[in-house]
Amino acid sequence: MTVLPFVDTPAQGPCKAVVVWLHGLGDSGHGFAPIVPELRLPADAGIRFIFPHAPVQPVTINGGMEMRSWYDIKSMDLLSRADETGVRQSAAKVQQLLDQLIAEGMPSERIVLAGFSQGGVIALHLLPRLPYKLAGVMALSTYLCAPEKLPAEATANNKATPVFIGHGVQDPVVPVAGGQQAFHALKKQGFAVSWHEYRMEHSVCAQEVADISSFLQRLLMTDKEN
Repeated sequence: MTVLPFVDTPAQGPCKAVVVWLHGLGDSGHGFAPIVPELRLPADAGIRFIFPHAPVQPVTINGGMEMRSWYDIKSMDLLSRADETGVRQSAAKVQQLLDQLIAEGMPSERIVLAGFSQGGVIALHLLPRLPYKLAGVMALSTYLCAPEKLPAEATANNKATPVFIGHGVQDPVVPVAGGQQAFHALKKQGFAVSWHEYRMEHSVCAQEVADISSFLQRLLMTDKEN
């Protein structure tokens, strides 16, 4: 399996942590890369950002047009939207990237996995299934694939890992109910999820960016003396 290509935004100074951020349908790793300066992280944060590119593949709801996509979408119905086989295949590719970062010397507990929309589906799929603990997970404007399989497949490795779930209450693409369902399903299984909603559509807004910055600093910069 070929490791996913990605846009790499190196840390300023020594690298102390990594954020792997997955884009949404039809976008690329370049789409979210400009958010890094908007986070206004301290100069000594030492956080490297990696923005992987999803594979190019046909998407059924777009007339079979080929575009970057983490999985096929056959229907806009929330409960049957995600192609579970495709989700699992992309999750395996993202896990391979995480494995590579760990093999290169980055502790798993210094890695944050983030995703927007389709990318968030992959992040939330991996959260309960990874064989190691992450620093945190951010799931933005997204939903949970196959929530009914969570009780049987979830491990305890990331039960204590902070999970930021953010959603726009006016989202016409992924209704806010999808994010709420993901939040409640994960909470029921004992995951450390927090819910954040914003007056926006299917996007990110200034307040969410500020909240993400605070979340990352709390996770990755509380032990500066180390």
